[in-house]
Amino acid sequence: MPATPSAFSDALILTGPTGSGKSSLAIELAESWPLEIVAMDSMTLYRQMNIGTAKPSAADQARVPHHLLDLLEPWESGNVAWWLDRAAEVCEEIRRRGKRPLFVGGTPFYLKALLYGLFDAPPSDPVLRAQLEAEARQVGPQEFHARLAAIDPRSASRLHPNDIRRLVRAREVWELTGQPLSSLQKSWPSPSFVGTGAASSTGLAASWSELEQRCVVLDWPRPLLYHRINARVEAMLAAGWLEEVRQLRELPRPLSPEASQALGYRELFAYLEGGGHSWEATVQTIQQRTRQFAKRQLTWFRSLRQSQWIAADSPDLRARLEKTFAEFFAANR
Repeated sequence: MPATPSAFSDALILTGPTGSGKSSLAIELAESWPLEIVAMDSMTLYRQMNIGTAKPSAADQARVPHHLLDLLEPWESGNVAWWLDRAAEVCEEIRRRGKRPLFVGGTPFYLKALLYGLFDAPPSDPVLRAQLEAEARQVGPQEFHARLAAIDPRSASRLHPNDIRRLVRAREVWELTGQPLSSLQKSWPSPSFVGTGAASSTGLAASWSELEQRCVVLDWPRPLLYHRINARVEAMLAAGWLEEVRQLRELPRPLSPEASQALGYRELFAYLEGGGHSWEATVQTIQQRTRQFAKRQLTWFRSLRQSQWIAADSPDLRARLEKTFAEFFAANR
């Protein structure tokens, strides 16, 4: 079914930065309420990428139904419009079972599309994209990033020089429209919904406003969050993350540009290929880049002015979440 605002009219959202404990809390809540979990994570879409993406275990998935996990092979690509349409289909299935969808995850682009729809960007031009990718290889990531900064400093400031896929897309939009991608994103619609399979709507501002009010953000003090992130990276490595990456190297095809953006995988690939970094330096780099990603997530979450922020280190966290969810259900019987 096409994604329209009404597809998510009774959805709840639990988000927060990486390492904030969203998944475990969501399972506990879904066991107490008529909810099924819909993953709002661009990396748990990929099969065979389990440990490093903190994908819910088979045991956790047996406790509560989970959706939009393991849909793609590591060499396949999926975009936000494709994900949004799949999410709309899943929500309808959940609704037919007499339950509600609980979106859980922290991918800002997916959350933004869920809350506000998709901005009207031009489709990709394969010839132009190939030219830009060749340019990036020729001049190197730092220079290619600098060239984007000259025409779209806002987009360049939020993109890492190694994020070639998104740098190329930002340049592509500029070449096709003469406008910075960041300017188009500023006009991201709230009352209307534009995207694959979606038609513009009118009079829906209240619907989107209400959906944002059903979004709960877990908020950790920064030092505690960073401590949790460091510990989680170490726990994932102890659970066999390096061996998972070793097996990915043996696949018949390389990771897609989208899958290769998953936190930590690039560093572990480089370590296995003898990139010159010690194990200790590799671990520290993964921890640092994960903390940096969490910081960027928090920056974007602060734009959600109508969402509910709950202190994740509060001793009564579970009780506060239960109260919040009870209010949601009472208001939307």
